Amino acid sequence: MVDRKLNMDSIFHEKQEGSLCAQHCLNNLLQGEYFTPVDLSSIAHQLDEEERMRMAEGGMGSEEYRTFLQQPSGNMDDSGFFSIQVISNALRVWGLELILFNSREYQSLMINPINENAFICNYKEHWFTIRKLGQQWFNLNSLLTGPELISDTYLALFLAQLQQEGYSIFVIRGNLPECEAEQILGIMRVQQQQRPKLIGEDEAQTSAGSAAMNQAEMGFAVEDEVIDEDEELKKALALSRQDIDVEDEEADLRRAIQLSMQGAVMSNKSSESEMGNVKSGSQAAGSAAGGQRAGQNEALTAEELRKRRQAYFDRQQQHAQPNNPQQPDTKSSGASGSVNTGSEEDKQQKPSQ
Repeated sequence: MVDRKLNMDSIFHEKQEGSLCAQHCLNNLLQGEYFTPVDLSSIAHQLDEEERMRMAEGGMGSEEYRTFLQQPSGNMDDSGFFSIQVISNALRVWGLELILFNSREYQSLMINPINENAFICNYKEHWFTIRKLGQQWFNLNSLLTGPELISDTYLALFLAQLQQEGYSIFVIRGNLPECEAEQILGIMRVQQQQRPKLIGEDEAQTSAGSAAMNQAEMGFAVEDEVIDEDEELKKALALSRQDIDVEDEEADLRRAIQLSMQGAVMSNKSSESEMGNVKSGSQAAGSAAGGQRAGQNEALTAEELRKRRQAYFDRQQQHAQPNNPQQPDTKSSGASGSVNTGSEEDKQQKPSQ
């Protein structure tokens, strides 16, 4: 296992720096630090000069020539990008040439990709190398943290996938320079337990995880604040309910007092009205009785006058005889004795008459 790891470490893999992917692509292909940005810039300036000379053949005073001079270089830019012409000229130094993978000429040859030595892939401004070392294929993309092992079966599928994604694929023809990884891997095959990740993926996951943790902590803090606010709201509602209950009790008490006072007033009024009714009734009864008395006085007969005189005499006799133990009943005397006395009075009055 250790030997296999050492075999993987023998592979030269230049990681991405800035926009120097063309430099990384060439050095990973050649398995060494063969080109620098200065070297590629010199090749780019040489290409620009050759293009300028061709444009000047049409006349240095022509509009096309002046327009060409005003345009920026098409072979390089300040970010570190280099064109396919720069890469092709750089490979010529080593006797290597590029052939377009999906061209009719190459496809007509019907060569199995595993029988090639290397491929260069380009999409927009990114370049990377796929190379065979020993009897195994490796993806030497500078955006990866390390070389990625590719099986022979997966190679054709991988190239087809790149084409579908818009990559331009070039076949490297010629003899590549010898390297240490080629010698070691030619003797022993390697196995890769874990595929490399994209550069910055771990940092992105770490930052994403920390951001998620921070967001979760913020969520917990917000939740705690919400809980605190809910608790305070509940307390405020409870206090308001207590105040409302107290106010309701006070209102009920005031209503009860008012009702009791109204009841007392009503009872007084009712009693006064009843007393007034009684008085008015008694007065009416008295007036009625007075009227009856007046009518009776007017209708008194001689017999009734005698009865009243008899009653008067009986009362006089009762006052004159205080030691008499028996007190005659006025009603009985007025009822039974009235006739006798009346007859006696008649007897007494007759001689007087």
